[in-house]
Amino acid sequence: MNNLYNESILVCVYYGPNGERLLKRGCKIANMLQAPLYVLTIDPKPFDELDADKVHYIEKWKEFAQAHPTAQFIMKDNEHRPVSKVIAEVAREHQVTQIILGQTAHSRWEQITKGSIINSLVRDIPFVDLHIVSVARYIRDEEGLYEKGVRAYLFQDGEQYQLSFNHDKDTMYEGIFFKEADTDFDNGIFRFMKDAETLQVLVRDGVVTELMNVDMHTTVSLNDIES
Repeated sequence: MNNLYNESILVCVYYGPNGERLLKRGCKIANMLQAPLYVLTIDPKPFDELDADKVHYIEKWKEFAQAHPTAQFIMKDNEHRPVSKVIAEVAREHQVTQIILGQTAHSRWEQITKGSIINSLVRDIPFVDLHIVSVARYIRDEEGLYEKGVRAYLFQDGEQYQLSFNHDKDTMYEGIFFKEADTDFDNGIFRFMKDAETLQVLVRDGVVTELMNVDMHTTVSLNDIES
């Protein structure tokens, strides 16, 4: 491929259902600009200590890169430096001109109160354009099984968790609740961030019995949270 515009695209992905969405955005931009595409993931643990779920995501990203002749997958494991420093280093090595990152509403609040990866990248590599892609607030649901996601919260109640639509001092997790259509009960999926990983757990009658990630084929959306 002739790189007509001297552009190079870097997509930063982390474990969870939104990686596919970021990859599609990066692939679209790379094809439009006829530019090379790099896919980067970073983990503080060595690769051989990662659990099966994380390895599964890594294999999917590798397959994506292998399926695109101009794409290259980069894994930075056993990495204890700040994430922004690693991203900046990779960007310099590959002469990246555009970086695509995912960001949730929670991380936007952290940006205001504590600073963020975004601010660090702007300082470290000011010559690179940053694309911030919001985490989806919709579940792709062609059969109409779920309603539009709404802001909700979990608080612990013994060994289980109660769903609430009001934030208070006992709130443990903030996220998006996707209610099943055609029901008067709070049944559905609750999607939230836990230890920098996106999880989606089952809710039955307003109760989450365990914080176990649900592997659903319908959870990746191309709709922005602002849509």
